[in-house]
This record gives sequence, C-alpha cells and structure tokens, in this order.
Amino acid sequence: MTFVRTKLKLERMASGEVLRVRLRGEEPLRNVPRAARDEGHSILGIEADGDTHMVTIRRA
Repeated sequence: MTFVRTKLKLERMASGEVLRVRLRGEEPLRNVPRAARDEGHSILGIEADGDTHMVTIRRA
C-alpha cells in the first residue's frame, strides 16, 4: 500500500522533481525503493531517522 501512495504522488510530479518519503518497517523499506527503480525512477538516498527511514526519489 505504501508504494501505491508513492506511485500516485510520483505520477502527479514533473520529470526530474524530487520526492521524500518517510517509511516505517522493513517491508516498505525493501519494497518502495525496489518498485521505484523498476518504474525507472532514481533513488537518491535512504537515511535512517529513528525508527523510520527517509527515501529520496527523483522522478524519471
């Protein structure tokens, strides 16, 4: 479900724009970056922030 929300947001963005997504748990941390790459987007970084992670994605 987390990637569905991320995908919808990315679809509304222009090419080259950057999205930061806060993720909680191991499953979203594995799935969101992988799925974004599969869609052609770039993962600019993943930062730990306590019990969450911030993933920075550049739209293709």
